[in-house]
Amino acid sequence: MNEVSVLLLALILDLLIGEPPHRLHPVVWMGSTVEWMRNILGNSRISGIILTIAVAVPFTLPLFLINHLQDPMNLIISSILLSAVISIRMLVTSALEVGGSLKEDIEDARKKLSMLVSRDTTSLSDEQITSAAIETLTENITDSVTAPIFYFILLGLPGAFLYRVVNTLDAMVGYLDSENRDIGWFPARLDDILNYIPSRITGVLMVPAALLLGMNWRGSFRILLRDARRTPSPNSGFTMAAAAGALSVQLEKPGVYVLGDPCDGLDNEKLLDAVKLSSLTLILFTAAAAGVMLVIP
Repeated sequence: MNEVSVLLLALILDLLIGEPPHRLHPVVWMGSTVEWMRNILGNSRISGIILTIAVAVPFTLPLFLINHLQDPMNLIISSILLSAVISIRMLVTSALEVGGSLKEDIEDARKKLSMLVSRDTTSLSDEQITSAAIETLTENITDSVTAPIFYFILLGLPGAFLYRVVNTLDAMVGYLDSENRDIGWFPARLDDILNYIPSRITGVLMVPAALLLGMNWRGSFRILLRDARRTPSPNSGFTMAAAAGALSVQLEKPGVYVLGDPCDGLDNEKLLDAVKLSSLTLILFTAAAAGVMLVIP
C-alpha cells in the first residue's frame, strides 16, 4: 500500500466531507473513554499513566491488523480512519463562521468563539474576538493536522491515532486545577513532547507561506524567533507567533501572552488572511510529508 496515497485520499475526504458523524467519530469515542476511565481512577500521577495506557491500547493496537488487508480495501479503510483524526475543514469553517458572525452580530460571534476557546468570551471586543479566532486557528493546525500527519509518517496509522489519543487526554485532563493537576500531568507532558517537533516545523513553514502570499515573511521569521516561547505551552507559540508576524498584527490572550507587534489592526480581512496563510502552510507541509514518504520507504 502506498502511504502517500492514503495521506492524499484522507486529506481529500476531510476537505470534501469534514468530520464523521458524532456517533462514529473515533475522537468522540476517545473522549467518552477518557471520561469513563477518569471517573474510575483516582487523582494521582500513577492514575494519569494508567489512564493514558488504558485509552491508547484499544485505539492503536487493532490498527495494526489493517496492514494485513489487501488493496484496495487497505487503502480505503486506512484513508477513512486517517481522515477522522485530521480536521482541516472544521478548523477553517469554524474560523470563517466566527468572522462572518462578527460582521452581523457580535453576540453570535462571541457564542461561536466560546465553543472554540477556553477563555471567557462574553465581553470580548471585535478585535479580541478576531485575535482569539486567529490564535485558535493557527495553534490547532498543529494539533489537528500536521502532528497527526507527522506521526503517520513515523509510525503509520497507529502513530496518528496514538498522537490523537494523547492530544485528547491533554485537552480533557491536562489542566493545572486541583481536579486534574495530578492525573493530567503525564498526558500533558507527553503531549508537549509529541508536539515539540511538529509545532516547530509548522511554524517555520509559515515563513515561506507568507512569502508566497506576499505577506510580511520577514516579520513572520522575526516574531517567530522573538515571541514563540512567550506562551505557557512550550509549543503553541510557534505557529501563533509566526502568523502574528506574517499578518503584522498583535495577538493577545489577556493576562497570559502577547505575540507580535500592532502594526495593523485586527479585522475580518486579517482573519481571512490567517485562513489563507494556514491553508498554504498545510499545503507545504503535505508536500514535504509526501516527499519524505516517497524518498524513505
